[in-house]
Amino acid sequence: MKQFEANFDGLVGPTHNYAGLSTGNVASQSNASNASSPKQAAKQGLQKMKALHDLGMVQGVLAPQERPDLYALRRLGFTGSDKDVLEKAAKQAPEILRACCSASSMWTANAATVSPSGDTLDGKIHFTPANLTNKFHRSLEPEITGNILKAIFADEKHFAHHQHLPDNEHFGDEGAANHTRLCAGYGEQGVELFVYGRYAFKKGMPEPQKYPARHTYEACEAVARLHGLNPNKVVYIQQNPDVIDQGVFHNDVISVGNQNALFYHEQAFLNTDAVLAEIQQKFGDSPLHFIKVSTDDVSVEEAVKTYLFNTQIITKPSGEMAIIAPMECKESDAVSSYLDRLVTLDTPIKQVHYFDVKQSMQNGGGPACLRLRVAMNEAEYNAVNQRALMSDALFADLNQWVDKHYRDVLTEDDLRDPQLVTESRQALDELTQIMNLGSVYTFQK
Repeated sequence: MKQFEANFDGLVGPTHNYAGLSTGNVASQSNASNASSPKQAAKQGLQKMKALHDLGMVQGVLAPQERPDLYALRRLGFTGSDKDVLEKAAKQAPEILRACCSASSMWTANAATVSPSGDTLDGKIHFTPANLTNKFHRSLEPEITGNILKAIFADEKHFAHHQHLPDNEHFGDEGAANHTRLCAGYGEQGVELFVYGRYAFKKGMPEPQKYPARHTYEACEAVARLHGLNPNKVVYIQQNPDVIDQGVFHNDVISVGNQNALFYHEQAFLNTDAVLAEIQQKFGDSPLHFIKVSTDDVSVEEAVKTYLFNTQIITKPSGEMAIIAPMECKESDAVSSYLDRLVTLDTPIKQVHYFDVKQSMQNGGGPACLRLRVAMNEAEYNAVNQRALMSDALFADLNQWVDKHYRDVLTEDDLRDPQLVTESRQALDELTQIMNLGSVYTFQK
């Protein structure tokens, strides 16, 4: 049976804005309060999805969250009509209003951790939505994320869904942004790598001093248990605290893997030699490529600025691997010269494709942030909600939908506009019909 990896990209939401909400994310904070273009951001994302589809990849779409989150605002004591709630929040706690208008669900690498059927005890694909407890604006997402995932991967014969981990910093879980999988083939049992920033229960262990370590060791263990993974095929890796303090807020900003290739910066991990040795031992005798980028070639600062490691590595139908990189990588002398050299080396990576995702980059997320990876076989593919899979028809429908519902420009002051609520709900209600999702949003209940 054919085996492959699908990428499910997040559709940018109608309230895409630059609020600078993400402490530790340099790009997010440096562009705070700039005017955004939801329409342009959504179309850039769709163009990237369509381009990967045209390369022969299986490409899916995940729906955005409902924003502004009026339910959260009401839980926090803002009362009255929708207009009253927005006005009161804007005057009394503008920072809370900004958080409740976040469109960060577009970065679906944070949506969940996914373990394919080749790795799990029951032979199903397992999904656990990330609780994202470290950031209030993202902690609002898991329940709706779970609804969307269940609507797309609904067949209980093939898919298993778990509730997100307890909403507490001890089990801080950032999803697939801190998880990758190495394998000889997508359908074969692989080695799952869980990366954490700190221990929650062990005191005196290494952790960053300037920026938060969002993901805990205990969360990694919990997800591995939930998914029924073989301990002999799991590696727990601590991220280097020093690089977290340099703006590497997730592991996918400093390391990315695909099949038998791990592409990483030399400063990415603590105890790198021991980590690589454990990965090699658990991977077995099949060829495995550790592709190390030295600080001399690309500094951590330049890697963060260009999102060199927040690129996607894909295996094309030809069997060659290609890197999907943002234009910022091409515009950097150090990074572009490194990538030009990389494709000539003895590794599986032979091509680089550059994409304009500037609206996402300015808010702190590159190509890899925009996608959730799901390795599957043909039977599992056929069990997926087919209207969530990119096609010429869906691409046309979604572009038309964006043109109809999205604003060209959105400023911080627009977030208090009650008309934005009406526009967003109308858009999302129509989207659930286009994608055959059913009632996944609270306002539809």
